[in-house]
Amino acid sequence: MAMNDSVNILNSAYLAVEYIDSFLPDNPLQQPFKNAWNYMLDNYTKFQIATWGSLIVHEVSYFLLCVPGFIFQFIPYMQKYKIQQDKPETWEKQWKCFKTLLFNHFFIQLPLICGTYYFTEFFNIPYGWEEMPRWYVLVAQCFGCAVIEDAWHYFLHRLLHHKRIYKYIHKVHHEFVSPFGMQAEYAHPLETLILGAGFFIGIVVFCNHVVLLWAWVICRLMETIDVHSGYDVPLNPLHLVPFYAGARFHDFHHMNFIGNYASTFTWWDRIFGTDSQFIAYQEKEKKKQCITKKKAN
Repeated sequence: MAMNDSVNILNSAYLAVEYIDSFLPDNPLQQPFKNAWNYMLDNYTKFQIATWGSLIVHEVSYFLLCVPGFIFQFIPYMQKYKIQQDKPETWEKQWKCFKTLLFNHFFIQLPLICGTYYFTEFFNIPYGWEEMPRWYVLVAQCFGCAVIEDAWHYFLHRLLHHKRIYKYIHKVHHEFVSPFGMQAEYAHPLETLILGAGFFIGIVVFCNHVVLLWAWVICRLMETIDVHSGYDVPLNPLHLVPFYAGARFHDFHHMNFIGNYASTFTWWDRIFGTDSQFIAYQEKEKKKQCITKKKAN
């Protein structure tokens, strides 16, 4: 009975979104995107699309999403949004990070990407335009992937902080007490494999078209680069996501080392109380701000 009720709720939600979508204006980018997609299918093999297409999506998305945070360090106005203002970025750290990223991307992640084609063939995942899911289905699938990845990340990340393991693997990622966007994937190769495995679980569960692979890559990179950016910028659209952790949440993890282990959402840390130090820190900072305002008045 409970299962039938859940199915009925999901069907009702799907029909409601379909109804709302029917009133939305046509997307002017849909036809150009369709033409580009069909051109890709006509001129490249599935192996090329799955392998090199995935690599290009990852590399272009990663470094483009890093650009705003990189530029912020040169804009004095943006410094008031920097979370750890006493720890500015340095060229030395950024160059070191960039070199490690290139190694991880091409010697760790690329071999994994090469298996994408065989994954899509094994599960008979389509590439065609007609089989592509609607935008709201993709959004729901990406959210589902984020929920799964967040659970994996919380427990494995917390395990990597164990004193018997930490210095061998996760210590690399914590070289930067004040993180910046490009540092999101700066990690020991084993950590890239261990925490990165959570990315693929949602794909196995939800993937019904190759476009989800790319959509989820972009969503995941958008989130992890944002929480590592070091800047808490107002009007951030990601803050509209329910229970989204954000940059302050994860920045505290780098600054404090203990607590705030989840990657995207706040619920696991709230359930297990591993956000207690963060909450205490926030309350302390609010009191400081109140005292400062009173003195100014």
